[in-house]
Amino acid sequence: MLPLAQTSIQGQRKARDLGPRSGFSFINCRRNAKLLAEGFQPPKAVRTGTSIVGITYRDGVILGADTRATEGPIVSDKNCSKIHHLQQHIYCCGAGTAADTEMMTMLTSSELDLHQLNTDRQVPVVCASIMLRRTLFRYQGHIGAALVMGGVDRRGPQIYCIYPCGSNDKLPYAAMGSGTLAAMSVLEHGWKPDLDQEQAKQLVREAITAGVLNDLGSGSNIDLCVITEAGANYLRTDTVASERGERQGKYCIKPNTTLVKSTSVRGIRVAAERSYRVSMSSSRLIFYSDLNLSASSWPTHTDPENVELPGISAQSEQQQESEGATERKRQADDQ
Repeated sequence: MLPLAQTSIQGQRKARDLGPRSGFSFINCRRNAKLLAEGFQPPKAVRTGTSIVGITYRDGVILGADTRATEGPIVSDKNCSKIHHLQQHIYCCGAGTAADTEMMTMLTSSELDLHQLNTDRQVPVVCASIMLRRTLFRYQGHIGAALVMGGVDRRGPQIYCIYPCGSNDKLPYAAMGSGTLAAMSVLEHGWKPDLDQEQAKQLVREAITAGVLNDLGSGSNIDLCVITEAGANYLRTDTVASERGERQGKYCIKPNTTLVKSTSVRGIRVAAERSYRVSMSSSRLIFYSDLNLSASSWPTHTDPENVELPGISAQSEQQQESEGATERKRQADDQ
C-alpha cells in the first residue's frame, strides 16, 4: 500500500492532467462542432403556438390560456389544458413544449407539497417561483417551458413571468407565447389596478381572443382560473374564441357533374354572308372576294402586277354602273 502523502500527490497529478475544473462542461459543444464539420445536419426545432395571460385585479389573480396544441402546421389537440395546478392558491400557465411544461409543473407541485409538509405552513408564491427558476436555469434553456405563474398569499396577489433560461419578472400583468404581441396590446390598453372580477375576466378574454385571431398557433377555446384568498376556481372552456361558421347553402352535387343554375337561348341574325379565298403568289397575297367563279377559273400562273380577273371586262363594269344610276333615279322619282 502507498503512503497517504503519496496517494494525495498522485490524485493532484491526475486532477492537473484533466485540466481546470469548473461548474460547467463544454464537451458536448466540441462534439457538436465536430459533427457539423463532418456534414451532420442538426434537427430543426418545431414551431409551437400558444397565448397565455395573467393579470392581477383588486381581489386576486386571473390566469387565461387558449386550448390549441400544435405540432408545426398540424393541430394535434383542440382542447388541451394549459393551466396547471401547483398548490390550492398557486396555478401556472405553460407555453412552449407541452411535455416540458407538464413535467415541470408536476415536479414543482411535488416539491411544494414536501415543502409544505416540512414547514407546516402555506407555501409563499415567491417560493414556487424560485423552485421553477432553479430547475430551468440548471438546464440552460434546453427545457422549452415559458411560464406565467400567479397566486395569492399573505402578501397579496402576485404574477411571475418565468422564461426558459431561468430569468423571471414580477409584473401586474403578463403575456407569453406566440400571441404575446396582440394580447399585450389589449392588456396595456385596458388594465387598471382597481378592476373588479367581472371586468378582469372580460379583459383576459379579450386578450386571449386577440392572440387567437392574430396567431395561427392559438385557437379553439379559452380557459380561465380565478384565484382569491378563499381559493381557486378553474373555469374549463369558459369561452369559445373561434367559432366555426355555419354553411349557408346545401351543396348536393353528384361527383363528376357540374351544377347548371340557369339556361338561356338566343337567336342569331345573319346580316350578310361573304366568302374569301386566298391565292398564294411569290410576291404577295391576292384576295378574291364576292366572285362567283369556279375552281378552274382561279388564276394560278399570273403576274401579280398585271393580274386580270376573268369574266369581268371594262364594258360590263360600265353597264353595271349605268344600271345602278338608273335604279337610284327610279327610287328618287318614286319618293
